[in-house]
Amino acid sequence: MKICAAQLRPVAGNVTMNTAKHLEFIKLAVAQQGDVVFFPELSLTGFEPRLASSLAVELADQQFHVFQELSDQHRILIGVGMPIAVKTGVQIGMVWFTPGKARQLYAKQQLHIDETPYFIPGDEQLVLERGGMILAPAICYESLQVDHADKAVALTAEVYLASVAKPANGIARGAVHYPDMARRHTMPVIMANCIGPCDNFISVGQSAAWNNQGELLAQMDRESEGVVILDTQSESASVIGIA
Repeated sequence: MKICAAQLRPVAGNVTMNTAKHLEFIKLAVAQQGDVVFFPELSLTGFEPRLASSLAVELADQQFHVFQELSDQHRILIGVGMPIAVKTGVQIGMVWFTPGKARQLYAKQQLHIDETPYFIPGDEQLVLERGGMILAPAICYESLQVDHADKAVALTAEVYLASVAKPANGIARGAVHYPDMARRHTMPVIMANCIGPCDNFISVGQSAAWNNQGELLAQMDRESEGVVILDTQSESASVIGIA
């Protein structure tokens, strides 16, 4: 199975432009025979908590239809980031599109203290099946908490998908934590980070993949857009840039 982590530069608050960019990345993943492609935290809006309430949509929103169509057409699992409106507030959502199935929402369960004025947490871990493997999504802050990965593995997760928006200090922590989690659970970890301005910080990319022994297989730089591709069968990874 090939899992693609997209590293992109979102335009703050511009869902239309960001959607168009997502479609380019999905086409790239399809061209690389990807089975899964997922994006950074709140990828369709950019990580902009102060804008989230005005940009949030319900899970059934029609703007997601194009992703389901591509999932069905190319038999690829797609995960995109979006603030999702629920009855009790707004969640940091990751919407997942599986070929021939209804879309699913994973909402970030563990919020950073800076996010609590704008978002409410999710209350359930989502696991996904693809290529005979069980995948567990994690979103930014919670992906750096040991108990999140532990609980995902308790749900039989075999690959950990970290969708983040992180500045340099966060990526430095991740460079230690993610390989530790890979070794702890004998589980590959792949991380998708964005690049450029996010809220009050600069996100520094360096999206990466680690094997189940915690060895770094591939990593992008701080400025380029593209995908990290993890091949779980060959236990290898590569980087493909996008113009």
